[in-house]
Amino acid sequence: MISLDEAVTARLESHGERFEALIDPDAALAIKRGEFEGDLAEVIAAEDVFENASRGDRPAEEDLETVFGTTDPLEIIPEVVERGEIQITAEQRAEMQERKHNQLVNTITRNAVNPQMDDSPHPPERIERALEEAGFQIDPMEPVENQVDDALEALRPVIPIRFEEVTMAVQLPADYAGSGQAQIREFGDLEREEWQNDGSWVGVLTFPAGLQNDLYDLVNEVTSGIRL
Repeated sequence: MISLDEAVTARLESHGERFEALIDPDAALAIKRGEFEGDLAEVIAAEDVFENASRGDRPAEEDLETVFGTTDPLEIIPEVVERGEIQITAEQRAEMQERKHNQLVNTITRNAVNPQMDDSPHPPERIERALEEAGFQIDPMEPVENQVDDALEALRPVIPIRFEEVTMAVQLPADYAGSGQAQIREFGDLEREEWQNDGSWVGVLTFPAGLQNDLYDLVNEVTSGIRL
């Protein structure tokens, strides 16, 4: 379950009665789009249906039976969300917008490069400033992945940017290959690998171009900073 502070209210009015449920906002939106695949019990703040959630008032069981054909909250809550409206306070909307803005910046930073600087990654701070200069505002009611293309369109007049993947080879000396290769191979898509006669390991990885510095950091970490 989630905390009450994290939840929004889904409200359905039917048969002259009101039914409310307390649920994670992203899960509520996913249910409305028919895309929710998680465990409902993990994204609600109460395994209950309310007449007025703020007061804790509950509807009569006969009303639940009339409208939903059941009194089981876990069957009713998705219907309340899907058929009803999501009630979001100004504070909740602001929090959702900030969180999704940060997710957007992280997504762009991980995947984007500067084609005018030898495809070097853009620092998050540069993406932040460019989004502000472009006047791009993320919609808190839409998934971040659905807004990335619009954000890129807004950014292109402000900074040189494109999404790109890179393929790089990594070689780990024999002393570090055993444990290090397991971490390296999880960093991206392992295209091929080869163990050398001297016990060293070579792997060829494809990953988002914006993560090049992260790969260098990981290699330094698994090899204790040895020069390769």
